[in-house]
Amino acid sequence: GAELAVDAVAIGIGAAGMVDFDAGMMRSAPNLAWREVPIRDLVSERVGLPCLLDNDANAAAWGEFRYGAAREFDQVVLVVTVGTGIGGGIIADGHLFRGAHGFGAEIGHIIVEPGGPLCGCGNRGCWEQVASGRALDRLGAAAAEKDRTILISRLAAGNPVSGRYVADAARREDAIAVGIFEEVGRRLGEGIAGLVNVLDPEAVVVGGGVAEEGDLILEPARRAFLEAVEAPQHRPEVPILQASLGNDAGAIGAAALALETLG
Repeated sequence: GAELAVDAVAIGIGAAGMVDFDAGMMRSAPNLAWREVPIRDLVSERVGLPCLLDNDANAAAWGEFRYGAAREFDQVVLVVTVGTGIGGGIIADGHLFRGAHGFGAEIGHIIVEPGGPLCGCGNRGCWEQVASGRALDRLGAAAAEKDRTILISRLAAGNPVSGRYVADAARREDAIAVGIFEEVGRRLGEGIAGLVNVLDPEAVVVGGGVAEEGDLILEPARRAFLEAVEAPQHRPEVPILQASLGNDAGAIGAAALALETLG
């Protein structure tokens, strides 16, 4: 059986997929083989503590809102998590916006390239396929396939080419790798512009593993955002900020939600 510190009062879980918040269920996960799993009650029964289950990007958004880069805003904030895929969280009037069924802010699965790369959700051309780590993987592998002598290939040293090697090469100012980040950053910024048109947030906070690369991805995203957003000269500036809690954002947010809701 699991053992917890005696001062633990609740458990918070952030899980990747379509979480039914009220039911504590993972209804479907595009990148995991989880369907209709009652995660909240399973964990609570085994550990003997109340448990809260939310989407992982919602949890990260709450972490950034309460303790991170979004803490100075109180009206509407969009948090975009860019890792292997793309997740999202929306803070509205100091609360997480989950939608009618708990599935709100599944922003990575907006189709932006009809007929494009197959997504784990079953559709083709979802935003997360062209603007996240998956795109870095794909574009890096294509560049290496074309020329095995490029830095990305040399860094991979016979391993399958992934976004990690593209990032390593880009940090060394390799032109091909920087160009891949420019392309992925452009698609990220275009998507953010569409969401800003819908939500009119005070700010956009970008977190997740790919966002850890900072300006490599965020500068092309900011440029593309300004080119794509409706009437940028007639709206207040909407800053695109790097998240400040790193990979801990989801854990911090899940714990905060559990403590504030169940503690």
